Amino acid sequence: ADYTFEVPESLAAQMVEKGSVAVDGVSLTLVRVTATTFQVMLIPHTLAVTTLGRRKVGDEVNIETDVLAKYVAKMLAFATSVGASR
Repeated sequence: ADYTFEVPESLAAQMVEKGSVAVDGVSLTLVRVTATTFQVMLIPHTLAVTTLGRRKVGDEVNIETDVLAKYVAKMLAFATSVGASR
């Protein structure tokens, strides 16, 4: 089943299609990413053996992006601030 989650733009910027994201600690592959949403596919087994199967529309979940994306974002922010101070 397809599941779509709303996230702040700053978080969506750290996501790419076919990349990974963790939702409530469950690592999933990103199917689609927009400026404020991302979509994943969940198979019945995953829904049965994780807390995701008990979630309802509107529930808050913990979202963690790939650590590499966080490093890239930090490096770009640093490079921008260094460039601006010159």
